Amino acid sequence: MSTHTNPSQFSSANVDPAELAKFSELAHRWWDTESEFKPLHQINPLRLNWIQSLAPLAGQKVVDIGCGGGILSDAMARQGAQVLGVDLAVKSLKVAQLHALEAGTQGVQYREISAEDLAVEQPAQFDVVTCMEMLEHVPDPASIVKACATLVKPGGWVFFSTLNRNPKSFLLAVVGAEYVLNMLPRGTHEYARMIKPSELADWVRAQSLNVMQMKGMTYNPFTRHYALGTDTDVNYLMATQKPVAN
Repeated sequence: MSTHTNPSQFSSANVDPAELAKFSELAHRWWDTESEFKPLHQINPLRLNWIQSLAPLAGQKVVDIGCGGGILSDAMARQGAQVLGVDLAVKSLKVAQLHALEAGTQGVQYREISAEDLAVEQPAQFDVVTCMEMLEHVPDPASIVKACATLVKPGGWVFFSTLNRNPKSFLLAVVGAEYVLNMLPRGTHEYARMIKPSELADWVRAQSLNVMQMKGMTYNPFTRHYALGTDTDVNYLMATQKPVAN
């Protein structure tokens, strides 16, 4: 079980070097839709449409925390948002920047900076904050939640997605996806770092964010189709909003 430090104290060292190395090794494959990142490309339209349904992106200032190679950042910019994608994996960021140049994507920038350091630098500057498939890869996810809550403007939205921690999730997300179906590289997810919705909700509420909606994401191995629904046993998404001060 991973230990979580006091989220009241930001730490720019909230990163696992092994996780960075893992994604850096695969960086050149981010935009290969048949690579290890194929699942992210497949779920991206679902994530994007869900975000759009709650917080229309056109004209909004957005930060994508843990943006990786920019799959979601690029898509949000194409919806008319001004997007800043941040990550600590330099190779992934270079791939994201190169793709934006090659694809001619307007309105997206990338930066090597931690969520915590950006929160100190630009508090309450963003209409929308996204942090997708990232919390389960850092030593102190509660600190990331705090940073996201700091970055968003009053009335703004913060979107999270991560993996639930239970036997079913272990069987499907680790054993099934990594060892049986070979959808993901082995070792992509560590069971102890998965996060129960109740835990994420506690961290969110501790930072004065309101949980507005939760969705589950399921995968049918026979149709190879992803869908959003009510089953949060494995993958889930949480939409939160910062109240407007009276």
